[in-house]
Amino acid sequence: MPAQLFRRIAVATDGSASAKAAVAMAIALAKTYGSELLVLTVAPLVPVYAAPNAPLVAAPLPESAAPRYRELVDTAVQEAKAAGLTAVSGVCEEGVVVDEILAQIDERRPDLLVVGSRGLTAAKRLLLGSVSTALVTHAACPVLVVRPSSSP
Repeated sequence: MPAQLFRRIAVATDGSASAKAAVAMAIALAKTYGSELLVLTVAPLVPVYAAPNAPLVAAPLPESAAPRYRELVDTAVQEAKAAGLTAVSGVCEEGVVVDEILAQIDERRPDLLVVGSRGLTAAKRLLLGSVSTALVTHAACPVLVVRPSSSP
């Protein structure tokens, strides 16, 4: 086994139970391998829909969810530091979740990405899409998908 198998580990969180399990797993792996840990989250943009024939009307911008997501990152970073990790950082972006996570992966080049799985049914995956499936398919690094019951 290489001396430093995972120098940098990234974990994506949205505050769900599966994401909390992913954060716990990423912290445990970072401790085991002496890795740097990057906590990522993305505040999703709220789409505004209008009928194609509707007149253009100025509408107030929806309130950003970024502060809540920033708090998720800060909490996970503090949890990692409390577990004894020293090389921990956090990033909160705003945008399309999969696109922003992939952009951070491309920019920061972690050796492993840890994400949670919500266990969507086939019908919900078809309608809503699956963030973890998209990341497994498109990430430039290995992706570990964690279910809530598999946390350390």
